[in-house]
Amino acid sequence: MRAMAEPLILALDQGTSSSRAVLYTPSGRQVASASAPLPIRYPADGWVEQDAGAIWDSQRQAMRSLETQLDDAQRRAVAACGITNQRETTVLWSRRDGRALGPALVWQDGRTAAICRRWKEAGLEESWCHRTGLLLDPYFSASKITWLLEHEPEAAAAAGRGELCFGTVDSWLLRNLAEGQPHRTDMSNASRTLLMDLEQRTWLPDAAGTCGLPESALPELWPCRGGFGTIAAGLPFAGVPITAMLGDQQAATLGQLCLRAGEAKCTYGTGAFLVINTGSELRRSDSGLLSTLGWTDAHGTPTYCLEGSLFNAGTVVQWLRDGLGLFERSEEVNTLAAEVSGSGGVMLVPAFTGWGTPHWDPGARALLIGLTRDSRRGHIARAALEGIALSVATLVSLAEEAMGTPLQELAVDGGAAASDLLLQAQADASGITVRRPADLESTARGVAMMAGLEAGVVAEPSAFEAGVRDPGPRRFQPSMDSEARSQWRRRWEEAVRRSLHWDT
Repeated sequence: MRAMAEPLILALDQGTSSSRAVLYTPSGRQVASASAPLPIRYPADGWVEQDAGAIWDSQRQAMRSLETQLDDAQRRAVAACGITNQRETTVLWSRRDGRALGPALVWQDGRTAAICRRWKEAGLEESWCHRTGLLLDPYFSASKITWLLEHEPEAAAAAGRGELCFGTVDSWLLRNLAEGQPHRTDMSNASRTLLMDLEQRTWLPDAAGTCGLPESALPELWPCRGGFGTIAAGLPFAGVPITAMLGDQQAATLGQLCLRAGEAKCTYGTGAFLVINTGSELRRSDSGLLSTLGWTDAHGTPTYCLEGSLFNAGTVVQWLRDGLGLFERSEEVNTLAAEVSGSGGVMLVPAFTGWGTPHWDPGARALLIGLTRDSRRGHIARAALEGIALSVATLVSLAEEAMGTPLQELAVDGGAAASDLLLQAQADASGITVRRPADLESTARGVAMMAGLEAGVVAEPSAFEAGVRDPGPRRFQPSMDSEARSQWRRRWEEAVRRSLHWDT
């Protein structure tokens, strides 16, 4: 008798600049992966949008490319699928025919600052923020919904007829993957919309009403684990059940096995996101950190997190590549930065699309400061990496204040985490050890773990230990004394101050 093939878990990782499809074993080891690029549009200063159809096409292309790499036995062994995604990005579509009614407004988009100011002036901020754990900022979905309803006549008309669907990217992918299934989202993504009560884990109808969104447009609110549907016939991996959905930063936290309160990770993708597990306790911060839902079990029991969000990390390197033409491939930033022993006093504040934590200033803009006649391309490249690290170091300090205890270690992942120079700068700026796993795709790994748990092919999260720990992680230790670190951080804070409120 032929032995049965080991079950496999499919992770769909829909990011801001690309979509990935990755296969994992029940021990968290990657079997195969494929990706497809996704274009981003910048139609005006501070505006960031995508074509919703292109988001789906990119994810489908990655799935198709992955499936072609598999033999028949591997394809039959795929037991479950998990979806993880760029989070606050907002899509409105027709319930009748599934057609997107306007662009997808990306999480970085700042065009809704005036709507947020209007809500603050109406006295809505304190109650709204307490219930959701978030802030009235263009980053989140609520003001994006209002903007779309005010500027896209088809969306407004569909809302009036009761035919409108609102969703973040998870819901949009689910609609296209499992056509005919109910309109659903999971609690981790819902916690980023400004429309979910963080303690009760229910929608806030009055908040939706403030946005102009009918309750009928809201998706069903589900735990992060459950039966979300089945991949439809005619698509790659048809028939595979979808058993988990998670926002990308929550998935990366799981993928790094930050399973205990006080454990933290930072993902360096398009932006940089520090997430600290606070366990069953919903902790609140008065210094700009967000309270958010990390994940739930199948019954909806929550694990909460604190989060610091920076809007620009990988985009800084992309700007050096595409905007300034300093190199042709992103990884060459490291070679260029290594040409110099330091930044030569140059600082690059990466506020290209405004500041997230802790300033929450959509009008902030990037700043390159400290240039002299001796400044060269290498100094700018080094300053770019250090600017990312210094930004994250501020978040680490705020997290330590909120938790009342120092972080022992920072787990890191994401494309930019491949840079040794960046991670050494991170250790020096933060004063803590930085741990990098061999496999940087923690986001996909985290949702695969969740999908496998629900499908019964992963016994417990610790089963994924091998995928995180083997081969041994690389650790970066601080090499800067505390006095030098303090001076560096003070200069950085002054540079950041100059970048704020640039649009006023």
